[in-house]
Amino acid sequence: MSWLEKKLDAYSKLGGYVKPDLHQGALKLDSNENYMIPKQLQADLINHAKKTADVREYPLGRLDELVQGIAKYAKVPPYTIGVGNGSDQILDLILANFASHKTRVLCPSPTFGFFEERCRLYGLPVTSVPFSAGMALDIAEFAAASKQADILYIDSPNNPTGFQFKRSELRNLVESFEGLVIIDEAYAEFASHTISGMAKSRDNLVVVRTLSKSFGLAGLRLGYMVSSKEFADVFTRVLQYPYPLSTMSIEMGMLALQKSDAMLEAAQAVKEERRRVTDELRKYSEFEVFDSQANFVLFDAHGSYKRVHAALLEQGILVRRLGKVGTHEGCLRVTIGTKAMNSRFLLAVRDLLQ
Repeated sequence: MSWLEKKLDAYSKLGGYVKPDLHQGALKLDSNENYMIPKQLQADLINHAKKTADVREYPLGRLDELVQGIAKYAKVPPYTIGVGNGSDQILDLILANFASHKTRVLCPSPTFGFFEERCRLYGLPVTSVPFSAGMALDIAEFAAASKQADILYIDSPNNPTGFQFKRSELRNLVESFEGLVIIDEAYAEFASHTISGMAKSRDNLVVVRTLSKSFGLAGLRLGYMVSSKEFADVFTRVLQYPYPLSTMSIEMGMLALQKSDAMLEAAQAVKEERRRVTDELRKYSEFEVFDSQANFVLFDAHGSYKRVHAALLEQGILVRRLGKVGTHEGCLRVTIGTKAMNSRFLLAVRDLLQ
């Protein structure tokens, strides 16, 4: 067997990140997309970008303007910003260049599936700290386990639990750890706090964020990170592709950032709807519902989770069927959509259980 055949054989045995199934016409509450952003607003961004973009040219200079816009929005200096084709690509580049087969990675369990799959791809030894039965993570247990790790990865808020460490807990963890700490804040705008401002003064901290969630731009694939000046410089100048974003992504990103107030209003509306969905689901003894700081709610439907998932799908409502999460065997995750979308979901649940 040639070296190429051996490589292909080894890679073929890896699962890879599993994307959600596509069900045409279904109410999509399974992928944590943000439908609270009006579709017309996004259409206006596209139309405006089409007028200003010239895709015959490489986007020289425009990327710098986007970085300026992100820095203003995130309230950090521009030299701390690195951008990527979604936060996924940023995480991938960090792992590919700062880790080896001997690099010990510590993360929560469960955590963002893409990160776990990338660690498997690169053959990185991963240790995880499990969530409690109440879907909380013990910071003392995590800190103790970190003594045997080189890289810490924490998605805060966590996907799929919605749990978020306190800011003070994360600060203490970063300050006491000598290796690289990656905090994934994909859902930060739906949460109570962010630690992105801390990254500029910590050499070992990288905070990864995205416009996919709060800005409703999942299809645009525009992520960014905040780090020390030195880390951001190496990432941008050496590790990142020469043109990591398309011209249209850059133009739309800049326009969206100019409307950040509208985006943050939508995020606040998601928070309010999240509380309503959580409260309504907790009325049913069949469910155990967990607190969330993200734009989704995780709940355990126990032994009936497959039936609930199938019954909702029959009514054209798609939620994420997770099954075992921690010590819970029958978990489902529902994205917080618009008020009308959430009401349709809750009505379907009521009809199913009453």
